[in-house]
Amino acid sequence: MTTKRLSVQRYLPEQRKTPFRQEFDVPFDDSTSILEALNHIKEEIDGSLSYRWSCRMAICGSCGVMVNGEPKLGCKSFLREYPGTIKIAPLAHFPVQKDLIIDMEIFLEHLAAVQPYLINDSGESTETHRQTPAQLAKYLKLSDCINCGLCYSACPQFGLNPEFLGPAALTLAHRYNLDSRDQGKQQRMPQLNREEGVWTCTFVGYCSEVCPKSVDPAAAVNQGKVESAKDMLFSLFKR
Repeated sequence: MTTKRLSVQRYLPEQRKTPFRQEFDVPFDDSTSILEALNHIKEEIDGSLSYRWSCRMAICGSCGVMVNGEPKLGCKSFLREYPGTIKIAPLAHFPVQKDLIIDMEIFLEHLAAVQPYLINDSGESTETHRQTPAQLAKYLKLSDCINCGLCYSACPQFGLNPEFLGPAALTLAHRYNLDSRDQGKQQRMPQLNREEGVWTCTFVGYCSEVCPKSVDPAAAVNQGKVESAKDMLFSLFKR
């Protein structure tokens, strides 16, 4: 039987104060994913291994881990892609709660700060909000974000400054600002304009490289800079 060795970073705060590595040999074929390998370890070798997962279809975004130092979805990465021992670790730039489980509280706070939902104060209308294909196309790709957090692990600015709103939050803000049904742009702009908003981004672009849904958050954030500049300029004229 063909096997592959996984070196998994463990963190058991109730037993040891510092992380350590543990190696496992797992059977695999061309269809075996990183997530399936972790499931095999938990079910057949060491039931104490902790990690998140749900859909196994790159939809829920919960199985993000570092694979040989790169942010990846466990369900979308396969053992066949990596020669030699595969190093698995929790997503970078987040506090680790246990083994591969990270604390995503700050990520969720950043998402909530930009109000990523439709805001429309046009009154209680029973009519359907009509939208043309061209209007839909403006934001459609940005709506593919699954909130997996991989872009935050790839972002050096978030690693240096966790208060930076980050790629996913700024991308979602831009997505709703582009939606013809939305009227909340002026409510979101203070978040984009603030010190930890779009201007903190230095356009490394790695966030777009690791995005499992090809959303291109780097482009969205830089488009947000254009909108921020316009907003600041308009504010000067209003004064």
